[in-house]
Amino acid sequence: MVGSLAQPTHLPPYFKLRKVSSKSAREREREPSLFAFAMVLLQPDPFLNELTSMYERTTERGSVWVTLKRSSMKSKAKRNKMTSAGETIEYRCLVRATDGKKTISTVLSAKDHLRFQASYATILKAHMSALKKRERRDKKKAGDGQTKQEDLKKPPKKSSS
Repeated sequence: MVGSLAQPTHLPPYFKLRKVSSKSAREREREPSLFAFAMVLLQPDPFLNELTSMYERTTERGSVWVTLKRSSMKSKAKRNKMTSAGETIEYRCLVRATDGKKTISTVLSAKDHLRFQASYATILKAHMSALKKRERRDKKKAGDGQTKQEDLKKPPKKSSS
């Protein structure tokens, strides 16, 4: 019988058939798992050091994903209470980085943001060695097009004879 969960007689008893979950992949992703809470919250400078080492580990193979997000670091209930009480909510920038195995994060205030952004840009420039160079046109073809345009712009020279 196709689709039956009855134990076949030709398999040993330690082989158990189980029903495949009817949940979609998206529903399974939303379920809390042990790995979802393994994120490490660091100060900005140790975060940048760890990010550098993460980029160095993935030079030969792998990727690093960095996300920036506005966050108040408060639950939705607390935010609702603060807005109803008339208090101002201070939003910060939550920065997360992961290589698929390890996830690190930091929280930036408005004061630290510019200094962090400059340091982050330096790290990115240093580890962009895997990018391909842009293909350029042949110099001969590009040169011909430029000289024709220059000839059209310049008036013809008068000869002194």
